[in-house]
Amino acid sequence: MKQHMICLPAGQAGERVACASASGAGSRPRSGATQRIASLRALLPGLNGRSLVIGMPFTWLLLTFLLPFLMVLRISVAGTEPGQLLGSMASFTDGVLHVTVKLSNYVFLMHDDLYVLTYISSLKYAAATTVCCLLLGYPFAYFMARAQEKWRPTLLMLVMLPFWTSFLLRIYAWKGILANDGLLNQLLLALGAIDAPLHLMNTPLSMMIGMTYAYLPFMVLPLYANLVKMDIRFLEAAGDLGATPWTTFWRVTVPLSKAGIVAGATLVFIPCIGEYVIPELLGGPETFLIGHALWDEFFTNNDWAMASAVTVAVVLMILLPIVWFSKHQETSQENNA
Repeated sequence: MKQHMICLPAGQAGERVACASASGAGSRPRSGATQRIASLRALLPGLNGRSLVIGMPFTWLLLTFLLPFLMVLRISVAGTEPGQLLGSMASFTDGVLHVTVKLSNYVFLMHDDLYVLTYISSLKYAAATTVCCLLLGYPFAYFMARAQEKWRPTLLMLVMLPFWTSFLLRIYAWKGILANDGLLNQLLLALGAIDAPLHLMNTPLSMMIGMTYAYLPFMVLPLYANLVKMDIRFLEAAGDLGATPWTTFWRVTVPLSKAGIVAGATLVFIPCIGEYVIPELLGGPETFLIGHALWDEFFTNNDWAMASAVTVAVVLMILLPIVWFSKHQETSQENNA
C-alpha cells in the first residue's frame, strides 16, 4: 500500500517539524469531473477559471458575428459566381499569386443618391425613435424607481409583459388600431372629435408609433436600473440648499442618470437603424429604410455582392455608437474611481 508523508511547517525556531504518514487508502478519491478538469489543464497549461469566463463569450462572438461578417465582407469585395457562393479573390498562376478586390459596389453606394438618402433616412428615424423613447421612458423609469419597493416587481413585469407575445403579432395589432376603420378612428368618430376617418396607416407617423412602442422597454429598463440605485441623499441635500424640484431634477438627477440614458439610447438606436418589419408593415413610400433596401438586393434583385456591401456599411454605421458607448463607460468608470 502506498504511503504519503504529511509534514506540518515549524511554527517557531527550535520547534520540530511534525510529520505523519498517511495511507493512500484513506485519501479522498478524485471525481470524474475533477479528473477531466485536471487533464484539460495538463493539455492547456494557461487555462484557468478566469480564462474560461472571458473566453466563452469571445468564442460565441467569434462564431456568431465575426465569421459571418467576414464571409459577407468577402462577398462584397469578391462577388459571387455560379456554383461558388463566396466568389474567388485569389488565384495562383505561373507561380504568381493574384488577389482581386472589387470596390465597385462601395463606390456605387457613395455616389448613388438612393442609398445615400436611405442611409440618412435610417439615421433620422432611428434618432427620432430614440428621442421619443427617452421622453416617454424616463418619467416611467423614474416613477418605477421612486415607487414603493413592494410594487417595483409588478411594474417591472408590466414593462416586460409585451415580450411574452410575438413581436409580429404586436405590430399587426397596431395595424388594427391605426387603420382607417380601426379602433382609434372609431373612437374619435364616436366622441365627435373628427368628422371623417384620419389617414394614419402607412405614414411616417404610424411607423414612428410602432417603433417607439416596440423599443420603449429597451429604454426603460436601463434607466430604471440606474435610477433605482441613486442615493436619495443627493436630492435631499439639493432641497436643503434651496433648489427647486425642477432644478434638482436637471442639476442632480439627470447628470447622475447619464449612464442609464447612454445605455438606453444605444439599445434603441442601434437596432432601429436596420429595422425592417415595422417600416414594412406600418410605413409607406416615404419610409424607405436601409433594411428594406437590403431585402430588395438580396431577394428581389438577387445581387448578393451589392447586398453584402450595404450590410458592411450598415455594420460600420452601427459600430460608431458602440465605440462611443464604450468610451463613455470607460470615462464614467475613471471618474467614479
